[in-house]
Amino acid sequence: MITVLSGGVGAARLLAALVTIFDPAEVDAVVNVGDDFVLHGLTICPDLDTITYTLAGRVNEETGWGRRGDTWRTMSALGDLGGETWFALGDQDLATHLYRTQRLGEGATKSEVTREIAARLAVPITLRPVTDDPLATIIDTEFGALDFQDYFVRRRHDVAVSAVRVRGTEAARPAPGVLAALHDATRIVIAPSNPFLSIEPILAVPGVRDALRDRRTDVIAVSPLVGGRALKGPAARLLDDLGFAVSCEGVADVYREVVGTLVIDESDASVAPAIRARGMDVRVTTTVMANPDHARALARTVLA
Repeated sequence: MITVLSGGVGAARLLAALVTIFDPAEVDAVVNVGDDFVLHGLTICPDLDTITYTLAGRVNEETGWGRRGDTWRTMSALGDLGGETWFALGDQDLATHLYRTQRLGEGATKSEVTREIAARLAVPITLRPVTDDPLATIIDTEFGALDFQDYFVRRRHDVAVSAVRVRGTEAARPAPGVLAALHDATRIVIAPSNPFLSIEPILAVPGVRDALRDRRTDVIAVSPLVGGRALKGPAARLLDDLGFAVSCEGVADVYREVVGTLVIDESDASVAPAIRARGMDVRVTTTVMANPDHARALARTVLA
């Protein structure tokens, strides 16, 4: 069994490639919920939904998130009424949030709802929110403490950051099956997701970081940086803001405690010796999943 710690778009693309070369029934994704939030009275789980739509073959390929062929009539009408439209939700996407909110209101857990949606959309792998308990990523910035979506979407992550915190960890428990998935896996993979915004909220849930630390030699992470730049999102700027080198070496420093092997892009091959000097193995391949062949090459590397 392969267990993949997963954020959003990058994780979804890696998982989609993995299931083409590995038995999907043997793939577990433990997914970040630190960016989940309530808007318009609806519970929205961006990373879970991005992975669900991608593996169901329904994702908007141009954006990497949302539903393919979606329409925006509800958002347009909401804007006409003066409502909040800064977080755009497509009409088909809204159906997911309506169903989730209804089921949570009926007493179902986030894990149960995730299984129900995945089953109805024929997602071939097991998706697990890292916890069913409330968890929130808080960004300390030059403008004060911001909720994740305020920082990431409303302000387009264009602010200086002094710290990233995860609220709710003291009371959070791993969702059912999470620790077993980490314990039983033959390989634990950290997807090329943002180390601070997507992976740290997973590790912060009690028991998860310890599980990876205990199995460090079986943990392989894919660097989200290529040539010192993030392909998507603020990973490079966060490394700099938080005092790490803006390079694969900086990523290695973030993950050193829990990762035994780091996968880096061919363009970063020159830093491999410096990463090995930190006590980590290194694999060099293409990490830019620009087409299915490149994505499968990366998937083969993390499984090798």
